[in-house]
This record gives sequence, C-alpha cells and structure tokens, in this order.
Amino acid sequence: MTEPVRLTRYARGGGCACKIPPGELEAMVAGLGPATGTADLLVGLDHGDDAAVVRLDERTGLVGTADFFTPVVDDAYDWGRIAAANALSDVYAMGGTPLVALNLLCWPRDVLPLELAREVLRGGQDVAREAGCHLAGGHSVDDDGPKYGLAVTGVVRPEELITLDAGRAGLPLSLTKPLGVGVLNTRHKSTGETFPEAVAAMSTLNRDAARAAVAAGVRCGTDVTGFGLLGHASKLGRASGLTVAIDAASVPYLAGAREAVRDGYVSGGSRRNLDWVTPWTDFGAVGEDERLLLADAQTSGGLLVAGEVPGAPIVGELRPRGEHLVVIR
Repeated sequence: MTEPVRLTRYARGGGCACKIPPGELEAMVAGLGPATGTADLLVGLDHGDDAAVVRLDERTGLVGTADFFTPVVDDAYDWGRIAAANALSDVYAMGGTPLVALNLLCWPRDVLPLELAREVLRGGQDVAREAGCHLAGGHSVDDDGPKYGLAVTGVVRPEELITLDAGRAGLPLSLTKPLGVGVLNTRHKSTGETFPEAVAAMSTLNRDAARAAVAAGVRCGTDVTGFGLLGHASKLGRASGLTVAIDAASVPYLAGAREAVRDGYVSGGSRRNLDWVTPWTDFGAVGEDERLLLADAQTSGGLLVAGEVPGAPIVGELRPRGEHLVVIR
C-alpha cells in the first residue's frame, strides 16, 4: 500500500512561519521610497499594513494584496483552504470585501503528483466560493518546493478603512481567533498528529469578524499571522504612536497549544518573533513558555482590533505613548 504523501516534509517552514523575519523585512524595504503611481494612494508602505489601498472615487477604495506560503498541514485540500483564507484575510483586515483572486502556485512537478496540486487548488476554490470571491485563473511555476496562495483584489469604503495607525489611547484590543496554531502545526509536521480544531480555525474566514468590527466603528486593526500576536501588536502600537498593553491571562489558546510549547514544538519563526520584540517589551512575570505562545507565528489567524467586537475576548488596551510594549499578567 502506498504511504500518503506528507506535504509538510517538503517545507523548510510551515505556513506563515516561513516569512522573512520582521526585523530583516523592515531593513530590506527601508529606503525604497514612496510609491510613484498616479492614483490616490490611501495605504502604502508606510506602516506595513495588510494590503495596499488606492482611491477610485469618493465612495470606493481598491484593495490589493498577495499572500502565499509552504504547506502547513499534510492534507492538500486543507492546505489550499487555509492558504486561501489567509490571503483573503488581508482584505478583511482592512475592512474590505474581496472581489476577485488569482491562484499563485509553485509545484515540484517531478517530485509530487499533479493530482495533489489539483486538491490544493480545489481547496482554494471552495474557500473563495464561500467568500463570494471570484477565483479566476492565476500563475504557476515548477519549483523546488510546494507553495500556494492568492493575489486578491477587493473594495472598501474609505470611511470604513481599518489601518494600523488609527489607534487611540484608551481603546480595548479584541482578538477574534485563539492563538496556538503555530506550535500545533510544528507538532503536526514533526509527529504526524492532526489537530482538527487548528485546521478549522485556520480555514475560517475573517469575513464575519471584519463585518462586526466595521459595524462597531473599528478603524484600527490588523490580522495576526506570521509575526505573532506580539509582533503585530507592536506594529500597531508603533504606527499609532501608542503603547500596547496585553493582558496575557485573557489571551485564548487552542486546545493542546500549551502542551505543544511545553514539549518543545516551537518554530524558528516564532523564536525570531520573540527575539525581535524583546528589546522593547516588559514581560513582568510572564514566563518563557507563555512568551513563546504570545509570539507564536500564526497562519490565517484572527483579527486584532482596537475596539469591542461581539463574541471576541478583550486581550489588552492601547495606552499613551511609553517606552515599552507592555505585557501584564
């Protein structure tokens, strides 16, 4: 009997943990200068927001983004669903609605069967259909390792735009999905154990959370992906000129996440996230395992927004400018 293909064996990193570390990324794009197009650019490179936005007219902004990564689970169909939900999340995180997407596929055609690639694409198609977003073609290349994602175009009302730099002191911070998929995915890659709750979280669209945030008047936020909760919270605080206070005891986690970090299933990406934020973070009594979970590289994570969202726990608040990203117990 043929053994099932374990896609994660063909990935150096898993999902959003394969991103270039945040510190290195900032250094790489520093000095590239402002955009040079003729359209009215509402959101660009300034703060590292989730997508770019240009104004089409007084009522409409065009949202553009692209996101792809290596296999995060062994099941090809689930990987396609997760990667598509993650790419679409960039539009939702800006308060927008995705309209059309294009597949981005890298595939080692002499190593892995094309039938598996078809399952990946089918997963992406099903999630795009759930989002009401056209998935119309795309681009593929023969590559050393499998990678998949989407380039997505959406729309947003300029007055409903959610950005990193719109925070105000005193606003609570809400998180719409539990953390822990990074350590669970690392355990899955190492042992083959499956975690259906993690797959369900990663493949769930941020559409409803984004709609609830917009309806609640939220104008500041981001999604929590490869830089972990601390990394993305730090970017939000810096862009808004505020200090972020995280109540570690209020942060929700998926079942098994604490056990996974205790047993050492922590990706290199998560450790780099923690190293990046540590110089300006006051952890107080928060221990090493909890720090790693707060910095855990998420794939298709939830939204972190400045405001209250029905059903989402409040995990912290924005405070007047200080020297630290503060984590309190």
